[in-house]
Amino acid sequence: MIKTRKSEDRGFANYGWLDTRYSFSFANYFDHDYMGFGHLRVINEDFIEGGKGFDMHPHSDMEIVTYIIEGGLEHRDSMGNGSIIRRGDIQRMSAGTGVTHSERNPLSETTHLLQIWLLPSETGITPGYEEKNFREEAKKDQLQLLVSPDGREESLSIHQDVDLYSTILSTGKILEHTLADKRCAWVQMISGEITLNEITAKAGDGLEITDENILSITAEADAEFLLFDMGIS
Repeated sequence: MIKTRKSEDRGFANYGWLDTRYSFSFANYFDHDYMGFGHLRVINEDFIEGGKGFDMHPHSDMEIVTYIIEGGLEHRDSMGNGSIIRRGDIQRMSAGTGVTHSERNPLSETTHLLQIWLLPSETGITPGYEEKNFREEAKKDQLQLLVSPDGREESLSIHQDVDLYSTILSTGKILEHTLADKRCAWVQMISGEITLNEITAKAGDGLEITDENILSITAEADAEFLLFDMGIS
């Protein structure tokens, strides 16, 4: 079964320096039908004005992944990490027992990103941080593994049964992905248009996938998207 979360049906907020869309309930936005899906708790599509951002703030017991679509983001945290991530860089922070961090756009132009929160497999772990650059050509017309529980295939590791893939799929190209039994998936569209098992999805749409084994994905227009392959709790 595939359920579409249309882009225009997401939550929305504009704080002047931050223009954001919420796939799931977050902050002042509440939708009892979208409190999360599987291990996913948050997918926020953020547009951060140049020179602005989030000052130091705390997190605990959450796995946080940042995917830069355009621009850059400067990260600093209480573990001593500090860097600027850009397009192609993936960041994973395990908040665990508690961490504070700031995220600011150090550039003059707007930064466009996805901020993703996943529930951890266990609480109270030691906080941790990883970042890595993934070559664009490695995800051209194929699924590239970005994050996994065992860090296989040079992916970042995460404390949850989730494999996160990304791809840039050229018009007319077809990808197939097999979901093992007792697994579900979420596809988050970034740009373009696809057909997934006869369901069409466009930029900003999300697809909630359960009780499917074979995912056949055709790019109707050049498309970039994320695929979360998750164990069922």
